[in-house]
Amino acid sequence: MEGLAAFRHDPRHYQIIVLSSLVLIGVFYYAFQLPWWHVVGVMIGAQATQFIGDRAVGRRYDPRSPLISALSLTILLRTGSIWLSIAAAILAIGSKCLIRVKGKHIFNPANFGLVIISLLFTGAWISPGQWGAAPIFAIALAGMGGIVTGKAKRWDVSLAFLGFYAALVFGRAIWLGDPFAIPVHQLQSGALLIFTFFMISDPKTTPDARMARIIYAALVALIGFTIQFGFYNSAGIIMALILTAPIVPLFDKFIQGQRYSWPKFSLPKSKGVSHETVQIPAE
Repeated sequence: MEGLAAFRHDPRHYQIIVLSSLVLIGVFYYAFQLPWWHVVGVMIGAQATQFIGDRAVGRRYDPRSPLISALSLTILLRTGSIWLSIAAAILAIGSKCLIRVKGKHIFNPANFGLVIISLLFTGAWISPGQWGAAPIFAIALAGMGGIVTGKAKRWDVSLAFLGFYAALVFGRAIWLGDPFAIPVHQLQSGALLIFTFFMISDPKTTPDARMARIIYAALVALIGFTIQFGFYNSAGIIMALILTAPIVPLFDKFIQGQRYSWPKFSLPKSKGVSHETVQIPAE
């Protein structure tokens, strides 16, 4: 029962389940060309880097966060080289360990690994279009993502981003005289929803205050929209997140809020057993 209580209180467990399901859906339903050795390489690279980083600072090793980053990389990164897959994992977790302001890491690890490796090497690319835009899949993905963001208490940033982005694509359709079926189809993008519920909603890299998160979501939506439709880059929103991440410390400085930490849970009282609060590790 104690193990179940720990599981239910930590949003990372729900995220691991959903992301693992997406990997399986991608392989068996969408028939992604995803060699198993790439998956293993990403997992080993992420976990090894996390282990080294934790040991270096004397922190307890926790495999959950690097597993989430590895799954996210597996979902969106495509490359023919296993070494680039491993390098992306090392960059992702390395950024979390090394690029920090006042103890808070700046970049979403998977986002950092995706963008940097795709910019540095022509043999690696971000592949958002592979997920298509099926309405049923979009509804299911939004539902699963909603569970995760709800557990992490980051509904605000996900809904704000999706609302601002929807306003932009519908505004573009009105400006161009396009039928509304076009923006509706764009909003059903699997990659867009994965980004909305599993990347921009990362509680450890979003601004601490709710108002700051809403403003930040609007900024990411605007920059992502501009890159996608102004510079014709289908990975615009993913690029936008890494560009805007460095200003999060400014939001935290001028619009102060409570910094997120992974939740505590209390074990139930029973006869002869004192009430005990367990702290889930910070990373």
